[in-house]
Amino acid sequence: MPVLGAGVIAFGWMGRLHSRGYRSVAERYPELGVSARLVSVADLVEANRAEALTLGFERAVADYRDLLADPEIDVVSICAPNFLHHEIAMAAISAGKPFWVEKPMGVNAAQSREIAQAAAAAGLATAAGFNYRHQPAVAHARDLVRSGKLGRITNARVWLIADYASSPEGPFTWRYTREQAGAGVVGDLLSHGIDLAQFVLGARIGEVCAMTDTFITTRPVPLGVGVGHSAVAVSEERREVQNEDYVAALARTESGALVTLESSRVAVGPRAEYVIEVYGTQGSVRWNFEHPQHLQVLIAEDGSHRGYTSVMSEAGHGDYGRFQPGPGMHLSFDDSKVVEARLFLESVITGRQLAPSAGDAWAAAEADEAIVASATDRAWHAVAEATGTTYAA
Repeated sequence: MPVLGAGVIAFGWMGRLHSRGYRSVAERYPELGVSARLVSVADLVEANRAEALTLGFERAVADYRDLLADPEIDVVSICAPNFLHHEIAMAAISAGKPFWVEKPMGVNAAQSREIAQAAAAAGLATAAGFNYRHQPAVAHARDLVRSGKLGRITNARVWLIADYASSPEGPFTWRYTREQAGAGVVGDLLSHGIDLAQFVLGARIGEVCAMTDTFITTRPVPLGVGVGHSAVAVSEERREVQNEDYVAALARTESGALVTLESSRVAVGPRAEYVIEVYGTQGSVRWNFEHPQHLQVLIAEDGSHRGYTSVMSEAGHGDYGRFQPGPGMHLSFDDSKVVEARLFLESVITGRQLAPSAGDAWAAAEADEAIVASATDRAWHAVAEATGTTYAA
């Protein structure tokens, strides 16, 4: 069995998920014949490095360059803040290391394009963190769309509404600066929605028109460093939020389907209401991440009754059977990262791009950028085409 040495850069929430994903691949996919060895973590925070060692990594370093120079590292996860993605990804490419990067892949489309094109030129397998693709119900929805059972697809609705930034007293972090995060909720959450729409519909979003707003305009300066979205103590000093809290957009795919997109990071009520609905001339499907094991389905030819049937995830819907023995249970957010880890490692050992690619991250970044531009000038904007994508495969 090939053993790939894994390195994780930045051991926050997402770095921990990548690490658990690597460890689970051999157990969930034994026939793949590959396992990942947790070789090294790179993190500037000493406490994170110490925790990585307790969780099974062989060593931990402060400088990611030392990790990339390690000859025992075969694959790399890039889980650092957005503003470091470009620098680290380009360094990984120079070192010849296949990489799995979280989204957004850069702070703008230009950075994402450079990463994707450089990785493709180097012949490196890549993966991008669009893990909602891997929910079994989403996979089943995609199969129903592609099979033609819903008829001609006319329109879709996608929204990702969350409350992680809903408190005005939540600390000011890099997420709220244009220099370090780029866009706000557009890149953080709506990029998932863009990828979901393109993946399920199998068609590129070609043009957009959008509006955005910032509802919490200042935030207190933190007194310490947290992990992910965790709370930390704050001071009385406040700083101005530089990017958007909310976005709503209209879009049209190249296949002619109309799409509405919406996202908020400051909603009061929904915790993680991530939804996709697809409507066709012969039926429709609806999925909500808050109830991930259920896909609401209506297919007109199945009978004269109207009203959705709740189809529960089961073996044959994506990778469901790898995790659960029978229908009715669900895959967690963490499980979807295991699927993503499998697709990444399989892409590396087979030379076939199976995971959501750097090209997919570039495609989402181009749509993100067109949405931000449209919100500024209140006009329709064409979305630049990206290459090396997998959403239509």
